[in-house]
This record gives sequence, structure tokens and C-alpha cells, in this order.
Amino acid sequence: MTIPSPLSHRAGMKWLLIILAGLLLVIVVFAVVFFFMANTHAGVKVIRMEGTLSTGDFSTADSVGSEYVGNQLREAADDPTVNAIVLRVDSPGGTPAAAEEIIGDMEYAKTKKPVVVSMGDMATSAAYYVSAHANKIYADPDTLTGAVGVIWIFTDMSGALNQEGYNITDVKSGAFKDMGTTSRALSPSEQVYAQQIVNESFNRFINDVMTQRMIARSDIDDGRVIRGEDALKLNLVDQLGNLNDAIAGAQQLAEQRK
Repeated sequence: MTIPSPLSHRAGMKWLLIILAGLLLVIVVFAVVFFFMANTHAGVKVIRMEGTLSTGDFSTADSVGSEYVGNQLREAADDPTVNAIVLRVDSPGGTPAAAEEIIGDMEYAKTKKPVVVSMGDMATSAAYYVSAHANKIYADPDTLTGAVGVIWIFTDMSGALNQEGYNITDVKSGAFKDMGTTSRALSPSEQVYAQQIVNESFNRFINDVMTQRMIARSDIDDGRVIRGEDALKLNLVDQLGNLNDAIAGAQQLAEQRK
């Protein structure tokens, strides 16, 4: 019987620890790769723009902020592990300013990698304004899109207030300072001014869409909602397909850029 040397025992433990460390490293690498694949769809980052759009850094069940979406677009654009971006849009629209802020970040992202839009149930008004700036747009046959236009709603509750016995007096510094108050209807001059603001915002909106998509103004200037299938015929979208189709399309665009 030979008594093993303490030195040989320690050497065996050293090699065992090295092997275990190597196995652990392999497991970690595979876990990171799996996480990356699951979250970026083989190099494609999916960003969701869902709910009513307004400016700010927030995301709730029914609204989303321009800074929240824009920051994600910029992060994906600067991420070397992301080859393309898919913006999943399911929104009725929102404010023109929110759309313009997101567009600025989308244009930045497009300088780095392809940005593809995948429309869900709805991508109308300001949500279409954003979508028009994508490299490619996918929609389902019954996606509701279009609704290219601007609306400003004023509510006159003076009748109800009078019935309740309320008497409201405004002390103001200028004729238009209380424009939009619910205690009275708009004056004729206020209606003219409100229409001017709406018209200017609309012209910026529709001219931008026409430049991005090469669409005839007469096809969209009535502000109607358009089905995805009809939107394809009018060149509002590029292809019918779901989110997976958009991801595959984004991957193809990324390959073409290499």
C-alpha cells in the first residue's frame, strides 16, 4: 500500500477547481447568449410604443411618453449588440409635440441601424406620424392606421353652470388669455385663431408624411381611419405582416447594410 503524497492531492484539487471554473464560465456564456437572443430576437431590439402619446418620461397601461420611447430608441441605436430595431406601435395617437420628439430620436437611430415599424391594432394620427419615419412599415390587414389630421376640442359648459347657479367672471391680461375655458363658448376671433393653429400643425404633419411616404395629399387629407390592407394600396405601409414578419424584415435590412 502506497500513501499518496499531499502534494499530488493538492494538484488534483487544483485541476478539479480549474475544470469546475471552466464549466461555470461556459454556463454563464450560454446564459448571456440565451438572454440576448430572447430579448433582441437575434440582434433585433423590439421597442413598444403603446397607448396615447404625450411628452414626458413615463409608461402606463394606456399612455406613453416621448422621452420614454426616445430613450429606448437611442439606447438600442448605441448598443453594439443590436443590429436593427423594431418599433411595435399600438396607439391612437396623441400630441404633435410628442410625435415630433420621438421622430427626432428615431432619425438618430436610423443613422446607426435600420428601424422597422410593426403596427398592431391601431397606429393612427400622431402614431402614424412617427411610423412614417421608419425604414419599413408592417401592418396587419385589419390594423387601423392613417387618420392624418389634427383636432382641438373645446367644451362649453356655460349652460349647465347657469342651471346650477354659478356665475363666473374672468379677470385677464389679454383677450385670448382664458381661451378654452369651459365657462363660455369660444368667441369668433378665438375660433379663427384656434383654426389657424390647427391648420399650421396639420400642414406640417401632412407635408412631412407626404415627403416620407410619397403619398398623394388627396388620399389622406380627409383624416379618415384606413384599414391595413387599404393602407398598403395607398403606400401608407410597405407590407402586410405581424411582429415576427417585421423582425425578419429588420434582420434582412441589417444584413443589407453590412
